[in-house]
Amino acid sequence: MKIREIILGTHNITATAAFYTQSLQLPVISEGGRHISLQAGSSILTFEQQETVTPPIYHIAFNIPHNQLQEAIQWLQNFTTLLPVTDSSHIADFSNWNAHAVYFYDNNGNLLELIARHGLENASAQLYIDCISELGVVTENPTAYADQLINRYGLTIFSRQPRLEQFTALGDDNGLLIIVKEGRNWFPTSVPAQYFPATITLENNGNATTLSL
Repeated sequence: MKIREIILGTHNITATAAFYTQSLQLPVISEGGRHISLQAGSSILTFEQQETVTPPIYHIAFNIPHNQLQEAIQWLQNFTTLLPVTDSSHIADFSNWNAHAVYFYDNNGNLLELIARHGLENASAQLYIDCISELGVVTENPTAYADQLINRYGLTIFSRQPRLEQFTALGDDNGLLIIVKEGRNWFPTSVPAQYFPATITLENNGNATTLSL
C-alpha cells in the first residue's frame, strides 16, 4: 500500500510552512494563504489552516533509506530534540517490524517519525525522505473500524503486527494506517491520542482511494 497524499489541519499555516520547508527541507508544490502542499518523497503532505477550538495533533511517519538512520539522527539534531524511547536511547528497535525509528515534534506538536525499514530495498548513499509511510488514525473501536476498511476497500492487516484491541496496523512496509483507540498514548510519549479530521489518498493493489478519516 502506498500513501499518495494526506491532508491535515493546522492552527498556524505560516509556522508550519516554515518548519517543513526550512527544517525538514521539503519542496513546495503549491501554497496559499490558508494551505501548503509539500513533496515528501513519492507522497504529498498538505496542511490546511483550521480554526478549531483544539489545535489538531497527528502522528505521521516517513520512510527513509534503511541504512541512513544514524545520518538522520545527526541531521535532526541540528534543528530539533529527539524524543527518548528508553532511559538510554532515542532509537526505537522494532524487531518484529524489522525496523528502527526516531521520533520528534513539529511546530504544531504533531508526533513525527523517521523510520528505517530493513525489509525494503532502498539503501542509499544519501539521506532522503522516501515517502509518508504512516498516518495515525484515532477511533473509539479500532477493531470495528479496521474491519470496515478491510471490507470496503480491500486493505489488509500488516503482516508484521498482530491485531490488538487498542492497536491495528493496515498496509505494508510502504504505507500503513496506524489505527489506535482514543486515549491510548502515542508511543513513545505520554500524549493521549485524540481524533482530528484528516483526508488520505491511498494506492492499494493499483487502485486509488481517498478516505475522509
